Amino acid sequence: MTLPLGGTDLPLGGVTHVMGVINMSPDSRNKHTVADGVDAALRMAGQYREWGATIIDVGGQSSHYENPTIAVEDEIARAIPAVEALVAEGHLVSIDTWKPEVAAAAVGAGAVIVNDTGGLADPQMRRVVADTGVAAVAVYVEGANPHDVGAVEIRQDKAERTAAGFARLLDELSGEGIENVILDPGIALNYRGNYQAYTRMQLEVIMDSGHLKKLGRPLLIPIPRKQQLHRVTAYIALALEHEADIIRVHDVEVACDLVELFGRSAPLP
Repeated sequence: MTLPLGGTDLPLGGVTHVMGVINMSPDSRNKHTVADGVDAALRMAGQYREWGATIIDVGGQSSHYENPTIAVEDEIARAIPAVEALVAEGHLVSIDTWKPEVAAAAVGAGAVIVNDTGGLADPQMRRVVADTGVAAVAVYVEGANPHDVGAVEIRQDKAERTAAGFARLLDELSGEGIENVILDPGIALNYRGNYQAYTRMQLEVIMDSGHLKKLGRPLLIPIPRKQQLHRVTAYIALALEHEADIIRVHDVEVACDLVELFGRSAPLP
């Protein structure tokens, strides 16, 4: 299997690609991934590539529900200049957004993935993806978007239930001509509710991710960001053990080193 991204086909099977996060939003709580402008984003992405990252995920809107929802125009102004510059430098760029207008602008600027934290539920977002033929990440979210969430539902069969939801979604998307879909169980999103129970369930979803892989689509495991780096490392190692196709990370150097240690590195495109 391969993952078509514009003119590049990423190999799948036996490898794990690292998607490194660059936040163009000053509201982000992950300060070490915040770029204060295009030049900073280029430097950060260059370092990511040296470490071994395959994909750069650019976002202009913080997804934490406690942060403000900014206007579409402001998100475009933050993110699109960085997307254009990164594409010009040869990076494979993903746009992290739930807003169709932002996704359309990013694809027009050369982004090859729409990382939809709205779960590909918005008909307008589906039209953007279908009309452009771009790859899309369907993020499982319990709400209309990451700013419209309550308490996460804690259950032991979360991965299986998530897979069932994705199966229904994939049928809908196929009917609209959308086939190049990457699945993300959404375990890095922030929710209200019992944080410790959610932390344990995040691990359980990774361990049960075989339910998701049975759907035959590339599996992206988003690594939850924790204050303790050893916990982040544990999530990365677990995702590699369970053969994630892509891991989305804020701690790129650590992730790339572990990918190499697990023998799951792929040649950079």
